Amino acid sequence: MKIVYAGTPDFALKPLEAILGAGYEVVGVVTQPDKPQGRKGILTPPPVKQLALSHGLSILQPVKLKGEVDALKALGGDLLITCAYGQILTQEVLDSFPLGVYNIHASLLPKYRGASPIQWAVLNGEEETGITVMKTDIGLDTGDILLQKSLKVGEDNAGELAARLSALGATCILEALFLIESGKATLQKQEGESSLVKKISRESAHIDWNCTAEEIVRLVRGMNPSPVAFSEVEGQILNIFCVEVFPYEGEEENGTVLSDLPKQGFSVKCRGGAVKLTEVQLSGGKRMKASDFLNGRKIKKGQILA
Repeated sequence: MKIVYAGTPDFALKPLEAILGAGYEVVGVVTQPDKPQGRKGILTPPPVKQLALSHGLSILQPVKLKGEVDALKALGGDLLITCAYGQILTQEVLDSFPLGVYNIHASLLPKYRGASPIQWAVLNGEEETGITVMKTDIGLDTGDILLQKSLKVGEDNAGELAARLSALGATCILEALFLIESGKATLQKQEGESSLVKKISRESAHIDWNCTAEEIVRLVRGMNPSPVAFSEVEGQILNIFCVEVFPYEGEEENGTVLSDLPKQGFSVKCRGGAVKLTEVQLSGGKRMKASDFLNGRKIKKGQILA
């Protein structure tokens, strides 16, 4: 069974490593084009390409995969496995693989179809999420399910949860490949209420201090490590990486800085209470603990975060 693997970010690494480690024949990797990174705009290959290069695998990086179907077929794959690839597949692509196309999706479908399922699970306060291996069809994450495995979300931020889900995805895809190769694969239609989530934007990470403390905590966790929750103070961006609920019953305006002394902590009023900021970064500065930030007196009690 010859496999083509399509994936792009760090999340897609562990499943590919598992497939290679299990001895499956990977005849090619499809990933997104190299992109400029950092302030200097250095052209950088995506993580999956870097792993593929280290294993000497054939690599395709089309801007639009639908225009490179002949090159895809030339890899000679029987099966296509996708994992956070970043492009919607056409019917012509789906028809190019005799054993089909299977996707490793980071939610318990039909819940959280679409982009950013991990972040939305955190944002919405889900107690559990998981991995679905589904047979891809022309719809958006609507294909039949081969298998699912779940895990508890806990207090993870989106990055921590993604790492655990990536490892679970590696376990799932090996089980899925065994079922496919042995002819024991059985598919089930997706059942239950479906939900479609949109891609997370930078503006989605802007904290609304009229929300409750619990909602703000989930937002900060869901936006860490990217795009990072933020607020504004006197025209400057304050990135906020970690917060916790801070019991408070005052009547100050939401967004008011309640304390500016390191020993008291960096707390901010919100609807029905407050939150304590524990790790922050002012625009142009370094990411640091809030106590160190307050030592520099970069913010004062009574200031309003917007």
